[in-house]
Amino acid sequence: MKKKYKIYLPLLLGLACAAGVLLGSKLDFTPDQKGLFSSNAKKEKLNRLIDYIDYEYVDDVNTDSIVDVTVNRILENLDPHSVYIPKNEYAGVTENMQGDFVGIGVSFYNVQDTIVVIQAMTGGPSEKLGIKGGDRILYANDKQLFNKQISNDSIIAQLKGVEDSKVTLTVLRKGLNKLLKFNVKRSKVPLKSVDAAYMLNLDLGYIKVNRFSETTYKEFKSSLIKLKAEGATQIVIDLRDNPGGYLSEAINIVDEFLEDGQLILFTKNKKGAIEETFSNKKGAFEKNKLFVLINENSASASEIVAGAFQDNDRGTIVGRRSYGKGLVQREMELGDGSAVRLTIARYYTPTGRSIQKSYEMGNEAYFNDYILRYKNGEMTNGDSIHVADSLRYETPGGKIVYGGGGIIPDIFVAKDTNMERENITYVLRLGLFSRFVFEELEKNRSFYNNLSWKEFYTSEVVTDKTVENFLAYMKSQNVPMKVDTYQPLLKKYIKAVMAEQLFGTNEFQRIINENDRIIDKVIELSLTN
Repeated sequence: MKKKYKIYLPLLLGLACAAGVLLGSKLDFTPDQKGLFSSNAKKEKLNRLIDYIDYEYVDDVNTDSIVDVTVNRILENLDPHSVYIPKNEYAGVTENMQGDFVGIGVSFYNVQDTIVVIQAMTGGPSEKLGIKGGDRILYANDKQLFNKQISNDSIIAQLKGVEDSKVTLTVLRKGLNKLLKFNVKRSKVPLKSVDAAYMLNLDLGYIKVNRFSETTYKEFKSSLIKLKAEGATQIVIDLRDNPGGYLSEAINIVDEFLEDGQLILFTKNKKGAIEETFSNKKGAFEKNKLFVLINENSASASEIVAGAFQDNDRGTIVGRRSYGKGLVQREMELGDGSAVRLTIARYYTPTGRSIQKSYEMGNEAYFNDYILRYKNGEMTNGDSIHVADSLRYETPGGKIVYGGGGIIPDIFVAKDTNMERENITYVLRLGLFSRFVFEELEKNRSFYNNLSWKEFYTSEVVTDKTVENFLAYMKSQNVPMKVDTYQPLLKKYIKAVMAEQLFGTNEFQRIINENDRIIDKVIELSLTN
């Protein structure tokens, strides 16, 4: 077990980022009328080989797996972002990017062969009926769900279903002497791509976007209207760690901040055909102060947003150099439930910059660029970013910008590269905070479930003893990472995850953003003219 955690941390984070950097398409794929799928010798050769193996090879062979390996090897030789999606993964990938799924709307753990609700998801049917964290789901209709060896997939199959279908849940709630019954109508449960929207101070509104799914613009516009109503005259768009997504959603968000007729981006395909996209409607926030936050994990559609604003002299980009992905993918189904995301064009920012970093040295070198940034000092010193003068561009307002590997921010903010802090962030990604917090809440569920946000926020719900318990929990999970000297940060993360399970992602982000270097810098900038 211990070996699992001994991999060099920045490499893991870099690979995690790279795995998420897949850009969707604003176009539907349909074969054209020029015989795109017509037969040719190369395809016939592959088909014959598969047939020979199927019918003539001496042993039984799973030719489906051979095809999967072949497709992956072909795509690996194209570019780092053309990828194959097997049919057993395709539904989950599609669901994540659709922005919703049909079900009862709970997240859960399986605790001692019993389904225990972590939280009822915001906007889902369970939340509306009053199902709470800590509730034990004993039956779905008459099917027993406890004291049985049931896989999570089987449990999910019981709880999901056709939209508007009904399921009766029998629930045990701590502190009550009787079982509760909830008649739940399955419906669409939103998978939020906007994690948070709240006021940082009296004038400055903050919106955190975690990816660009089909519902992102709708969520973002609703958040923007809400913040304006609360008095926001300046807006922060936080795109840190956002790996990208649908191009159309990014374009619609940019359009809220640019005047009509301004170039947002253009794309160029293999034939040299250029497609330009301009702002074309009256936006809700065209005149007011704007800040966009990026870091080394902001990629693809996130870079489109940052680049469009930077090249139009709109707003201030704050943080660290972004990932450097300027390739456009289109998702194409392969007829058997699988699909491929194939690079079909490059995109360019309004000044003509390509921000795609080089992949000529192969995928390994491409993904190791993340580690190189640590080694060359770029994470802690903006002057360590070296870009060829041939990639120098000028905005209409006279600002110098550079292409060739990510968006360089207008205001650089150094990363805290202390290894213990990095370890804490990594432990959060592993989900260890979440499980520990769930078990802590279970110790006094009725107390925590009856706290208001204000009571929770202002009270010391996380003590030195809580941190001690967490360190013991980490040890029990064989996680040999040193984090014990960062007590205040551990307290903050434990409290943030508690807030998430009790109140949602908005409150999680409020706590995580406290004493954040980039947030503090933006607040400082917002107070200057």
